[in-house]
Formats: sequence, C-alpha cells, structure tokens
Amino acid sequence: MNFEFIVEIVLDAAMDTLKLVPFLFITYLVMEYLERKTEEKTISTLAGVGRLGPLFGAAAGVVPQCGFSAAAASLFSGGVISLGSLMAVFLSTSDEMLPVFISSAVPIGTIIRILAAKFLIGAVTGLVIDAVIRGVKRLQGKEKHIHDLCEAEHCGCEEEEGSIFLSALTHTLHIVLFIFIASLVIGGLVEGVGEDVLTGLFTGRPLFGVVTASLIGLIPNCAASVMLTQMYLGGMLSAGQMIAGLLVGAGVGLLVLFRTNRRLKENICILLLLFALGIFWGMLIEGLGIAF
Repeated sequence: MNFEFIVEIVLDAAMDTLKLVPFLFITYLVMEYLERKTEEKTISTLAGVGRLGPLFGAAAGVVPQCGFSAAAASLFSGGVISLGSLMAVFLSTSDEMLPVFISSAVPIGTIIRILAAKFLIGAVTGLVIDAVIRGVKRLQGKEKHIHDLCEAEHCGCEEEEGSIFLSALTHTLHIVLFIFIASLVIGGLVEGVGEDVLTGLFTGRPLFGVVTASLIGLIPNCAASVMLTQMYLGGMLSAGQMIAGLLVGAGVGLLVLFRTNRRLKENICILLLLFALGIFWGMLIEGLGIAF
C-alpha cells in the first residue's frame, strides 16, 4: 500500500464526511431541543404505563439518542419497568442511524419504513416477553442513579444544562469523527480488497452477515450504529443484516445495565437474548426478502 493510495483514501473519506457536517448539526440541534423538552416526561410515562410499557418503550427508543436506553436500563434495575419494556427500548433504539440517514439524503419514505419496522419489532417482542413471564414476580431492588456514563462514551446525550447549540456542535463533532473513521475503514477495504469481494462476503450468506452485523451492534458505543449504517448505505449489508445489527445496538444501555443491575447472570441472559433476537428478526427479514 503506497503513500498516494493512502492519501487518496484519506481525502475521499474526509470529503465525504465534511459534506455531512451542516446536515448533522441541524439534525442534532433539533434533536437536542426535542429531547430536553420531552425526555423527563417520557421516562415518567414509561415507568407508569404498566402492561403497555413495551409500546411506550418502543416509541421512546425510536428517538435517536442513547438517553432512553440508559434510562430504561436504570429503571429496570430498580424494578420499575418490566423486561419486555426494557427489550422494547433496546430493540427500537438506533442511536446514530437517523442522523446519518438524514445527512446522507436517504429518502424520507425509506427512513420512516425502517423506523416503523424497529418500532413494531420492539413493541411486539416486548409484549410477547412480558406475556411469557407475567406469572413470574417482578424483580425488586433499590433503584439506582447513573451519572456521566453517556459522557464517558462521548455521546453527550446526558447533558441537560447549557446551550443546545454547544451540545449539538459537540455531538456533531463526535459523530463526524466516527463517520470519518468508518468511511476510512470501508474505503480502505473496498480499495484494498475490492468491492465485489467484500460485498460477496455478505451476499448469498445471510446467516453470516446477520450474525456479523449483530456482533458489531453489540459494541456499546455510537460508532457501532454509524459503522452499520455506513455499510448499508455503501451496499455492503442487506436490509435484514443492517436491521439485525441496529436491533442489537442499544447504545450505552447495556453498559448502564451491567453497572446498575447487580445480578450478573441476569445481565448476561439479557445480553444473549438481545443478540438472539437480533439474529432472529434479521433472518426473518432476509427470508421474507423485505427491502426498505
């Protein structure tokens, strides 16, 4: 790999990333405003809706911020919401998918269909889980309060004070970095290995692609959803493979769960269940040939 080759890849990744900056900033500005106006009310509603928790959880998770998945993990650890509600939030959460889609000019119809699919999957799965375990006494425990975990992950979604412009700019810069790195990696692989070879790893191998995407989605960081979305937009992942990864990608919610819930075995079971559900729904979408 010569110097000119590296420079070309870096420049291409930089140009592709810079084009997205104004769109990302405007998107995050709107998101920051809406989140600060609605998050507290949404969380309190989620804690008090009883058996309809999965429906509200799936709706809350659609909002592209890691705040709701982190809050849901804390509420579950304190015995406030059910496992079904927690899984509904986790499954519907897409972290940075929406901002990347919007900044990449993905058709609004496509975006709505993907968000609707994740909402339905989260709601249906959560309701089924709660129906199955309704006879089991809800786990009780002292509610815990989590601080600065999102900040540790550099998402900035925990901030409630200060200028929304500064928060939006900070979040934009962080995601720009992730997008640049993802573009750099994908560009290097495409140029070095070949787009046909790389795409061939997933084309015709639905199970491999779904499992691989789900493993990427388990990374508890905003970078995972950015990478999956970029790979989908680049034609490397099919719809089912992308959905599998994004269903599993609960942002920092899993980190908060492991930090707040002292039942390690339960946390591991939830992690494995989330992974299995991502594979199940991804394979179902692949098998039905659904495209967004």
